[in-house]
Amino acid sequence: MSQPQPKAASTALSIIGLLISMAMFQGAASIARSLFPFVGPQGAAALRVAFGAAVLAAVLRPWRAAAKPAAWRSLIVYGVSLGAMNTLFYFAIATVPLGVAVALEFSGPLAVATFSSRRPIDFLWIALAVGGLLLILRPDSPMSALPPVGVACALGAGFCWALYIVFGQKAGAEHGMQTTALGMIIAAVIVVPIGVAHAGAALLAPKVLLLGAVVGVIGTALPYALEMFALTRLPARTFGTLMSLEPAVGALAGLMLMNQTLGLGQWLAIGAVVTASVGAAVTIRSKTPVAVAEL
Repeated sequence: MSQPQPKAASTALSIIGLLISMAMFQGAASIARSLFPFVGPQGAAALRVAFGAAVLAAVLRPWRAAAKPAAWRSLIVYGVSLGAMNTLFYFAIATVPLGVAVALEFSGPLAVATFSSRRPIDFLWIALAVGGLLLILRPDSPMSALPPVGVACALGAGFCWALYIVFGQKAGAEHGMQTTALGMIIAAVIVVPIGVAHAGAALLAPKVLLLGAVVGVIGTALPYALEMFALTRLPARTFGTLMSLEPAVGALAGLMLMNQTLGLGQWLAIGAVVTASVGAAVTIRSKTPVAVAEL
C-alpha cells in the first residue's frame, strides 16, 4: 500500500518543477526586456544564448559525443531555428505584450501537435486556435492595434519553434540531451555575432553582463533541467497539457512584472489558445512529438 506514495511524490514534484520552469522562462523574458534600451533585442538574445550555451556545454560536455555526419543536417537546422526563435521572440516582446507574444508564438508547437494527426477532433483544436489568434490580431480599438512587425516576429518565432521541435526530435534520437548543448552552441555562433555587430562594447558593461548571465541561467539552464526532470517522470499527455498553460503564464508575468494590461478580447484569445493546446495534448496520439518549451 505504500508503493504509490513515492510515485505520487515524484509526480507532484515534476508538476511543481514544470510550473517553476514556465515561470522562469517568462521571468527571464521580462529581465531581457529591461536590457533592450542598452543592447537591443539582438544584444539580449546574444547574451542569453551565449550564457546558455556556456552553462549547457559545461554541464553536458557535448564534445564527448561527436555528432555523426548523418545527424548534422537535423542538428544544424535545430540550432539555427533555436537561435532565430530567441531573436525573433525578443523582437516581438519589444512591441507586443508578453502574453500575446507567447500566444502567437505557441502557434508553432500547436501546429506540430495538431497537424500530426487527421482525426476529426484535431480540426476542432485547429479551428479554436485559429479563432484565438484572430481575436489577438483584432484590436479592441484603433489605439490598441498591435504593431505588425511585432506580430510578424512572434509568428516567425512560432514557425522556428515548430522547426525546433521537429528537427530537435530527429537530432535528439541520435544524441539525447547532448543535442541541446550542441544546438545552443550552433545558435550562439549565429546569434552572438549579430548581437555584437548591433550593440558592440555595450554588451561588456558590468550591469548588462550580470543581467545577461541571469537571463541565460534562469531562462535556459535551470528551466531546461526542470523540464527534463518532469519529462522523464510524467506521461507525455500530462506534460503537454501542463505546457499548454505557457501563454497564460506569459500573460500573468506581463501583468505582474511589466504592468502590461490586456483587453478582454486578448484575454479571451489567450484562453482559446490555451484551451486548444490542452485539447490537443489530451487527445493527441502518443507518437506525436511533445512541445517542449523554448530555450
